Amino acid sequence: MGEHNRLAEGLRAYRLIAGMWIRSAMTYRVSFVVTVFGNLLVTGLDFVTILLMFSQVDSLGGWTLPEVAFLYGLSATAFGIADLVFGSMDVLGTRMRDGSFDTLLVRPVPVLAQVGADHFALRRLGRISQGALVLGWALVSVDVVWTPVKVLLVPAMVVSGAVIFCAVFVAGAAFQFLAQDAAEVQNAFTYGGTTLLQYPPSVFGKDLVRGVTFVLPLAFVNWVPGTYVLGRPYPLGLPQWVAFAPPLVAVACCVLAGMVWRAGLRSYRSTGS
Repeated sequence: MGEHNRLAEGLRAYRLIAGMWIRSAMTYRVSFVVTVFGNLLVTGLDFVTILLMFSQVDSLGGWTLPEVAFLYGLSATAFGIADLVFGSMDVLGTRMRDGSFDTLLVRPVPVLAQVGADHFALRRLGRISQGALVLGWALVSVDVVWTPVKVLLVPAMVVSGAVIFCAVFVAGAAFQFLAQDAAEVQNAFTYGGTTLLQYPPSVFGKDLVRGVTFVLPLAFVNWVPGTYVLGRPYPLGLPQWVAFAPPLVAVACCVLAGMVWRAGLRSYRSTGS
């Protein structure tokens, strides 16, 4: 019951803090709309790069443009949701260095909720919108015999993928308790991870695919379930039932990220300022 109350308290605090930042952003509506639209265009440059590749070739690692767009849309949408929810956590190191993190510790609110909602940026909806547009086009263009199971697997991938990326954001932030200048290391696994997943696994070496599958399981965002939907063999020859594991992987990632976060928080020593 105590853990449940703690979770409810954290969600309430997150909602209130994020709401404050949203109201602040809505003060200048024209600027907000322009920023969201600009964010959509900038993030769309990643897919423009893929389009340029396919203007020169018919396939990429044996995958067609709609199939690559399917992977891209899943990765970009899932990551966009996680970036909206926890994208501000990379500033944790800066807060610890300037001493402002100490003020969060004395408030009667879960620290994770405060850090996650800090500088909540609604402009990141542009990334989600851009990813969803590419995913929508891929779903109607890809050559797939849709079954009820495959249809249900698509939203499950988006939700599970977003949770997995959220867990990576939290674990990366916890690493900053040990190395306060580690924001770029965190970004390598978050922003770098979503860029990696936008391309088919067949273009990467098997050692990298193994690492992204069994060590840092980002492959469960789209690669593993995506190959099942598209009828493609996974490079590692995993059994077919693994395609339905993303929700379980997401839960496991959350548990591990929570443990790492609590351990990091316990190890924190104030700057004294």
